[in-house]
Amino acid sequence: MRNSTIVSLLAAACLQFNLTSLAPAVPPVTTKIPVTDVVQGESIVDSYRWLEALERDSKEVEAWTTAQNDRTQNLLNGLPCHSSLEQQLAPLLSIGSVGIPVREGGLAFWTEREGGQNQPILYFAADPLTAISATAAPTGPARTDKQALLNVNALDAKGLTSLDWWKASPNGKLLAFGTSKSGSEMSVLQVMEVATGTWLSDEIVGKVDFGGWAPDNNAFLYSRLRDPANPYSREIRWHVIGRSARHDPLLYEQTEPSKVPGAGLSRDGRWIVIHQSRGWQASDLFVGDIAAWQRAGMPDRAMKFATIAEGLDGNFRPAAIVGDTMFMLTTWEAPKGTLVSLDLTTPARASWKTVIPMREHSVLDSVEYAGGLLVASYSKDVVSVIERFLASGESLGAITLPGVGSAAVGSDESRTDGFVSYTSFNEPRSIYSVDFRSGAMSLWARPEVPVDPTSVTVTQVFVASKDGTKIPMFIVHKKGLQLTGSIPTLLYGYGGFNVSLDPYFSATHFPWYEAGGVYAIANLRGGGEYGESWHRAGMLGAKQNVFDDFYACAEWLIAQKYTDSAHLAIQGGSNGGLLTGVALTQRPELFCAAISAVPLLDMVRFQQFLMAKFWVPEYGSSEDATQFAWLRQYSPYHNVKIGVKYPAVLFTAGENDSRVHPLHARKMAALLQASAANDDDQDPILLWVDRDAGHGQGKPLANRIAEQADIWSFLMWQTGLCN
Repeated sequence: MRNSTIVSLLAAACLQFNLTSLAPAVPPVTTKIPVTDVVQGESIVDSYRWLEALERDSKEVEAWTTAQNDRTQNLLNGLPCHSSLEQQLAPLLSIGSVGIPVREGGLAFWTEREGGQNQPILYFAADPLTAISATAAPTGPARTDKQALLNVNALDAKGLTSLDWWKASPNGKLLAFGTSKSGSEMSVLQVMEVATGTWLSDEIVGKVDFGGWAPDNNAFLYSRLRDPANPYSREIRWHVIGRSARHDPLLYEQTEPSKVPGAGLSRDGRWIVIHQSRGWQASDLFVGDIAAWQRAGMPDRAMKFATIAEGLDGNFRPAAIVGDTMFMLTTWEAPKGTLVSLDLTTPARASWKTVIPMREHSVLDSVEYAGGLLVASYSKDVVSVIERFLASGESLGAITLPGVGSAAVGSDESRTDGFVSYTSFNEPRSIYSVDFRSGAMSLWARPEVPVDPTSVTVTQVFVASKDGTKIPMFIVHKKGLQLTGSIPTLLYGYGGFNVSLDPYFSATHFPWYEAGGVYAIANLRGGGEYGESWHRAGMLGAKQNVFDDFYACAEWLIAQKYTDSAHLAIQGGSNGGLLTGVALTQRPELFCAAISAVPLLDMVRFQQFLMAKFWVPEYGSSEDATQFAWLRQYSPYHNVKIGVKYPAVLFTAGENDSRVHPLHARKMAALLQASAANDDDQDPILLWVDRDAGHGQGKPLANRIAEQADIWSFLMWQTGLCN
């Protein structure tokens, strides 16, 4: 088709958008401009290829998106519960938060967000070393003495600038940090003096990640995209404070889209470790003697690396480097994780020693080094367990956590005291000071919440999937709820990329609980809940297991008289957005509504956009005949049928998303609106594209309130709770 013809059709479509915007209940009429591809011998017609353009590149896409957004907002704002939900959610989203402190140079640094602030503020306070007796409870830095160091709210009145990461120098005098705007995640690195708050001239662009400070506090390691428009151009460089980044020597660079390098520097500044991921199930590790490279004059592209692990079927991650000894986490021949030690001067596998062997019933998620102790974080049936070990591997026992929930450890290599963050469905995220020698804990910070966390009850069940595999599922609801078989229920899932859905506290769920709703989280295969074998059972050609697990959990909720299909909604984001997209096309009769947030939906073309080639090891690619067969079978965009009544759907996307292109949500919404036998007033197909957002990170408070009000009013409307 000639370009002039396409432009004429798009102009006509734009006129239609303007005409139909007067009737918000009816979706805009979307012009079809068929494009035919032959993929692995199959002809595939795509009538909405033109919606793959970004708004900045297409006035037609911009006009179409405006019409869709207007319709969605008019409909949702008009719901009887929308206004009251906004009022309920505003104080719940204004609850403060506190991060785990990090100690450097006698100071403690942490983030904290109060009340109505859009973004957290970075604070610091004096943190002198204190002796801890066997009976005294450990204490953290005095929060009453905190000083604000970096307040991004003052940089951007709209609240669209976020602090992505930060790292203080070993002497606590300098701070490197990364900021980005509108959820783009394209971090810009800058440096400031801690004592004065003065920003230095050092600035590095290109989605920058920090790798570590040199022990002299005058240089650091970092990675960035050489070309910000090319997500496969990551490189590792060395920067000296005060010198132009143009002169930063190159140490390592990405050579293949499927191999993504990152770097870390040992505390003593001798060793640089390159971690090169190969998807989410495997990685390589290399080590270089950076001190030797510095003695040679720091020549560009001349860093020499020795292989620790390459081409092996497992993940490898450095946990800590102490002198020339590296403690390394790996899933190689240990799918639930093990910790080994090795000498970096002779890193061959023959010299590896097992320190913490794999356990059959627990997954080893991470290990921290704390003054000669190893602090291991395990997951057992999706519940955190923290256990302490000597460097020899001898166990000192577990730390008693406040309950059944999720925990994370913050430690200092030179100290045996540190911090643990803890949360559960009925406890807000709290920070505890911990003595890792004795296991004693004391509360350091906990946000005040305007709800009663103890008013809800949490149950964990194990559901048999289609092939008999037991799938864990958490069920949360108000205490005393009577099962009627028709309770409004929301089922949430993800199932991919070795990501675990751990217990967490969300105050925004409480209006749902108070209204009588049930919230269920399914721990599907593809995640990391039971280690690498669990992950692999839900990726590539086994992806259908994830969807079958999800349906089994939905059917269990119905069979156990929690709910029925008329009152069961589903929700997921990113890979979870793909999950809900597949669920509504494979089992439309099972659900009444779906939220599909920042989703992947066109699985035949997904790998052609943004950073999606990174995900080929997880999903496969239509460029391979066998993998195309898997993808074509479940790709939501290619399995919509004309005349079928689908669940009501709210698709959401971010125009600035650097991970998942908004084309997926746009094309799927257009196709369903044209194909489904839905009532536009009762069970509509809706689309909302946030023009000030990316994949979901860094949103200001007002945007988060509006987003949550839309989501919960849509869900309450479709499940019968909106009144």
